[in-house]
Amino acid sequence: MELKKIFAKVIGINESGVSGSLSRKNTVEWDSINHLLLVSEIEKELKITMTMKEVEEVKNYKELDLIVKSRSQKNKK
Repeated sequence: MELKKIFAKVIGINESGVSGSLSRKNTVEWDSINHLLLVSEIEKELKITMTMKEVEEVKNYKELDLIVKSRSQKNKK
């Protein structure tokens, strides 16, 4: 499952609404509980592990996408 689908499912929004400009500030559904659920689901589905610092610092979809891509590349090595 790709990141956009996971994000839409966990946050409870339409996949077409998921873009780089989506942030915790402009998305009511992206609260602290859903943030943790999102990280958990991403790690499980994409078989990656995020650091605590990454989890705490993610503030928008674009940052999350960059972290996931970075972690996915490291896992392929």
